[in-house]
Amino acid sequence: MGKCQENNILKMTTPNKTPPGADPKQLERTGTVREIGSQAVWSLSSCKPGFGVDQLRDDNLETYWQSDGSQPHLVNIQFRRKTTVKTLCIYADYKSDESYTPSKISVRVGNNFHNLQEIRQLELVEPSGWIHVPLTDNHKKPTRTFMIQIAVLANHQNGRDTHMRQIKIYTPVEESSIGKFPRCTTIDFMMYRSIR
Repeated sequence: MGKCQENNILKMTTPNKTPPGADPKQLERTGTVREIGSQAVWSLSSCKPGFGVDQLRDDNLETYWQSDGSQPHLVNIQFRRKTTVKTLCIYADYKSDESYTPSKISVRVGNNFHNLQEIRQLELVEPSGWIHVPLTDNHKKPTRTFMIQIAVLANHQNGRDTHMRQIKIYTPVEESSIGKFPRCTTIDFMMYRSIR
C-alpha cells in the first residue's frame, strides 16, 4: 500500500485492489487492544429504515448500513470523555455491494462537530474485507479525541448511496501500574480472563 504526505494528511492509496486486513478479532486476541465502540454514541447522516447503526454494529458481515441521501455520507462516533483511539476497522465488500461500496473515505477527529480535523483519507479500489485505518500521529502515538467522523466522499461507479457492513474502534490496552504481567493470549487463558 503506497503512502504519500500531502498537507499533513496521510493518503492511503493502492494501485490495484485494496487488500483485506486481518480480522479485528485477531487484534483483540493479542491483548494489546480492545474494542470501545459500545462506549460511544453513534449517529448517521441518513439511513434507509432497517439499515442503520444497529446493523453497522451487530457483528454480522451480512448486514449493513445503507445511506439515504446526498454525499458526503457521515458516521459520527461521539465519546462521553476524551478517549484514546488507535485503530479504526471498516468492513467493505465490493463483490456484494458494487456501486454502493465506498471508494473515497475521510476520517476526521475533534472535540465536536465544529472543530473536526481530517487525519486520514483513503482511496479504496474494490475492497473486500477489513480495512485497518491507523488513528495515530506521525510518531505512531494514538489519538485522543471526543469524536470520530467517517465521511464517505465517493462510491465505486459513481454510486449515490453507500453500504458499510461493520465498523470497529480500538484503544490500546495500558500496562498495569503495579507491574508488568505476562500477556495471556492462548484460547484457554482468554476463556478465564474475566469474572462472569
